[in-house]
Amino acid sequence: MAAAVVVRRLAALSGASAVAAGAYGAHGFKNSDPDDYQRVLFETANKYHFYHSLALLGAAHSKKPAVAGTLLIAGMGMFCGSLYHQAMTGDPGLRKVAPIGGMAMIVGWLALII
Repeated sequence: MAAAVVVRRLAALSGASAVAAGAYGAHGFKNSDPDDYQRVLFETANKYHFYHSLALLGAAHSKKPAVAGTLLIAGMGMFCGSLYHQAMTGDPGLRKVAPIGGMAMIVGWLALII
């Protein structure tokens, strides 16, 4: 299967899971204080999850879809995943992974140029 097809399918799955996570966050945190740090973390993770799901669609049409797609997916997993984890469990154990994920997402965007 061509890398573009794989990346496009992963973008679709990522977008669907971003919607599901957003729905969970909207209902799971509805009785919490709006300024609650865990809620803010969850909303940040969900926002970046959505943005980078859309970027994956673009990656599928780049010259090197496997490179751009891999960087974006890895970045989302590390950045959004660590924020989702901390928001839902209160455990900050994975927070040091977030900056690495952020850098991977930045490089993923730059990989769309090549």
